[in-house]
Amino acid sequence: MTENGNLKRRVRARAAKTGESYTAALQHIRKLPDGPKSHSIRMAVAQTSLFDDPRDVSALRASGSEMRRHMRDAHRAGARLLHFPEGTTCWPHKRIMSETGPRQIGPSDWTRFEWGTLREEQEEARALARELGLWTIFGSVHPLTPPHRPHNSQYVISDRGALVTRYDERLLSNTKISFMYSPGKNAVTFDVDGLRFGCALGMEAHYPEIFIEYEKLNVDCVLFSTAGDSPSNAPAFGAEVLGHAASNTYWVSYATLAPQSVAVPSGIAAPDGQWAAQCPADGLPAIAIADIKTNPEGLARPWRRKARSDLYAPHQIEGDPRSDDRNVF
Repeated sequence: MTENGNLKRRVRARAAKTGESYTAALQHIRKLPDGPKSHSIRMAVAQTSLFDDPRDVSALRASGSEMRRHMRDAHRAGARLLHFPEGTTCWPHKRIMSETGPRQIGPSDWTRFEWGTLREEQEEARALARELGLWTIFGSVHPLTPPHRPHNSQYVISDRGALVTRYDERLLSNTKISFMYSPGKNAVTFDVDGLRFGCALGMEAHYPEIFIEYEKLNVDCVLFSTAGDSPSNAPAFGAEVLGHAASNTYWVSYATLAPQSVAVPSGIAAPDGQWAAQCPADGLPAIAIADIKTNPEGLARPWRRKARSDLYAPHQIEGDPRSDDRNVF
């Protein structure tokens, strides 16, 4: 409907300008060289099980096995890219990690993490991404040299199995910044098949400046990964994701852990602020698929960029408009 509407708009504009009939204008436009090319990609978003104890080797193995199952399912569905939640490999619980816990939340003791097992599972995911030709974006803790705390990160693995970039959560919760993680510094983008993707993580859906920044960086889709052991925060995140998609006129993928899905499951929001696809709302691991595409002829995004500039300054009234004697109130 959007492409057809854009074509009709161009035909009517030409007919009004030249005086041609609608049919003549249509024939002319169909003979014109192609304009900016639309790009599309089939992508998948996952909701995964909650694994929150990084000391548990068997749980780390299980999370890796579940990841690889979703990757194979996405590949069979024809997906080019698969987006996972925050803490896909493990979402360390603040009380399990607390060196003064579990009753009291204190600084995290990162020596409790089975780092060797984590690296092995990450390598298996990387190898499978290369085998399947599947871009794979997943949440994981990224260790730094002690005494620095680790980052809460998203890894971006290419279809060749290479780690092409990493996004570190920038706007952390009070507990994360006080006791658990080091914040990141920069926005991250990467390109796949002509589409540009941006990354956001954790609680960053609460901050519109993150999503406005990505609009300025010309992304076509933001991959927002979050987590949680209860569904209480999911409705706010779901509403914000739809709002960011609509206000910035781009796609937003929302990936969360399975326990959250009973309130708002993982899904892909379209630029019109509607869900294009969602996982089942049943608390179980799953994936959802959507074909996303760019719309180079769309008018909303260029206009909003113009409106956010100094477009209105020349039209603003100088002085105090309350002095106008026509204002009777």
